Amino acid sequence: MNNTLLDTVAACSKDLMKFGFSVEEFATLVQENNMTDAEVLAVAKVFEHLKAKKDSSTVDFLLRTSRLPLKVPKTFDNFDFSRITGKNIDKLRNLSTLSALYAHKNLAFIGKPGTGKTHLAQAFGRACCEHGMKAYFIKMTELRDRMTDARRAGRESTLLAALVRPSCLIIDEVGHCEFDKESTRLFFDMVDRRYQKDGYYNMVFTSNRDPAQWQENFCENDSLLCALDRIFDDAIVFSIKGESFRGRRLETVSLRSSAASPTAAPSQKSGI
Repeated sequence: MNNTLLDTVAACSKDLMKFGFSVEEFATLVQENNMTDAEVLAVAKVFEHLKAKKDSSTVDFLLRTSRLPLKVPKTFDNFDFSRITGKNIDKLRNLSTLSALYAHKNLAFIGKPGTGKTHLAQAFGRACCEHGMKAYFIKMTELRDRMTDARRAGRESTLLAALVRPSCLIIDEVGHCEFDKESTRLFFDMVDRRYQKDGYYNMVFTSNRDPAQWQENFCENDSLLCALDRIFDDAIVFSIKGESFRGRRLETVSLRSSAASPTAAPSQKSGI
């Protein structure tokens, strides 16, 4: 093979490996079949197409199982960054690089309702899926209910395994419900296992309450303090202040009613 073909084979090495086909095997195939330049390029294009199709299928599966919104997805592209100001705005804009996940940094978005916390958390999760990593979105009330049900059914290990598996676990609306002692301990077990997880991973939280107030919603202080210690051991907390984003498309129509006009009496025809 000439240098151009060698470059082509090397360039599609990742595509080949996706299908368990090494570069050496491809080169041998080319030589054994005395393939022309055009044939080699055509085969390389086929592998490129198959890889793109497989990657797209993987992303679709990850999004379907993430519990993130699909019909009207929340993304970094459709988030209105112009409404957020501050000297550290670049840290918010750079979330799309997923550097927090690669560095094992947890994220927390804290602020009043309607300031974009859930949108940003879901956008981060969607970016994870688009990069081939599993994300999972759950509200704190749902997490509490699942933990309660798992305890009653003796399936705590199964639930914990499911919550530890995703690269990115998003817990929305922390502080909207209370955890009893057993669920608080289960919450700690989940955080502890994720803290010791291998590979790329992080957790993302949204809350209307400052993390210092989260303990008010848990009933086992020792377990909670250990969980919070691991959550914020290496984390970025975005404190978003200001007015709600919601209501920007609100349309108010002013009308006035008046007293109904009296109905005219029907005219009577005179008989002849």
